[in-house]
Amino acid sequence: MSLSTSVPQIFRAIDVIRKKRDGVELSRAEIEGLVNAYTKGEIPDYQVSAWLMAVVLKGMTRLETAALTDAMLHSGDVLDFASLPRKKVDKHSTGGVGDKTSLVLAPLAAAAGVAVPMISGRGLGHTGGTLDKLEAIPGFNVNLSVAEFRRVLEVCGCAMIGQTKEIAPADRKLYALRDVTGTVESPYLICASIMSKKLAEGIDALVLDVKTGSGAFMKSETDATFLAELMVETGERMGKQVVALITDMDQPLGNMIGNALEVVEVVEVLRGGGPEDLRELCLELAGWMLHLGGVSKTVAEGKLQSAKLISSGAALERFRQMVELQGGDARVIDDVKRLPQAQHSTQVACAKSGYLASMECEQIGTACVILGGGRERKEDSVDPAVGIVLHKKVGDRVAAGEAIATIYYNAEAQAARARQLIEASCAIADAAPATKRALIHKVIEHKVIGKSGEKN
Repeated sequence: MSLSTSVPQIFRAIDVIRKKRDGVELSRAEIEGLVNAYTKGEIPDYQVSAWLMAVVLKGMTRLETAALTDAMLHSGDVLDFASLPRKKVDKHSTGGVGDKTSLVLAPLAAAAGVAVPMISGRGLGHTGGTLDKLEAIPGFNVNLSVAEFRRVLEVCGCAMIGQTKEIAPADRKLYALRDVTGTVESPYLICASIMSKKLAEGIDALVLDVKTGSGAFMKSETDATFLAELMVETGERMGKQVVALITDMDQPLGNMIGNALEVVEVVEVLRGGGPEDLRELCLELAGWMLHLGGVSKTVAEGKLQSAKLISSGAALERFRQMVELQGGDARVIDDVKRLPQAQHSTQVACAKSGYLASMECEQIGTACVILGGGRERKEDSVDPAVGIVLHKKVGDRVAAGEAIATIYYNAEAQAARARQLIEASCAIADAAPATKRALIHKVIEHKVIGKSGEKN
């Protein structure tokens, strides 16, 4: 099926709502009309809410999804970094617990010769946000103007900011509406939201980290794969190189959860240490970024090159440079105690001996939110100092009375609630799990598009 080329003489939102309600494919002009009218305030929230719910219930075709992404992308400015001689490559994660890979990857890829213009988001719900982690560094400014963003990118090859008013304004309005109308979960709307913001960065290629498991928004691998394929195909329809990795989020990534704590772990990785799972995922994602960025012939070569940039200290120095250019106190890199510190800490001990069989990863993330390390509503403030450090991973042997986690907190009541959640989230068994879940489940790339517009 292909999109109709007929253009209605008069745009009426009710006609678009009815067509989607009845499962009829919308034309590109109808989708553009709806997005543009809503962005300009010409149609009310209640009509767009009805259309969003119709999308949730009836879905969208691949061509509709690409048309929606394109309309949202062009609702504002599309950045142009053509003057930069290097390829522009970004990475996006669908969100998880303890996922601080962006802070490692941006300076690491930049040190290899790839330009990384990264526009990130804040945490919401049980997942952490890149901007909140960066702001745990005293003085770090994520609210750069486009001109300042360009300057930092030109000087050090990477810059990390939040979404500006000029970039994909349709997404800002639509996401706020989805958040209060029960229409966040649609993979088509998620795809258009993510891809419109990322493509507005003026990138050549994009590496997607699509999480699956108990701590991910997409709990099942089937749902995660569907979303990944949708985003890869949508990006390629718009002329970009896109690859997606389906990665595990059945337990937190790394050991530290909480904004300042995660910056500590980022510095550890950039110094050549850090937890094995975090290092492994960073090198795999970096390998793809370098490969798509044209500085390595293969992903394997990109991984090897990335490991050398870490061991030489070049990636850490690029991180230091970005922090300084964006107003942050770079002294935290040499002395992490300059980061915000919680007033109190307490350990969570194991009730019995055995093996850590599983973790309810989402509940671990929620425990951090309860401590003040995340936000349950967009207007909530975040305490950068609080968080959780895990001492055990799934499959590890534990002894009765041994600490499985340390809670860093500033309020006793929140610490007590967080402790209850962590204790309830960790299942202890007599034997270790029979199989260990792979960190990287699969890689999705090259969704071939035929002349008809349908996927081959």
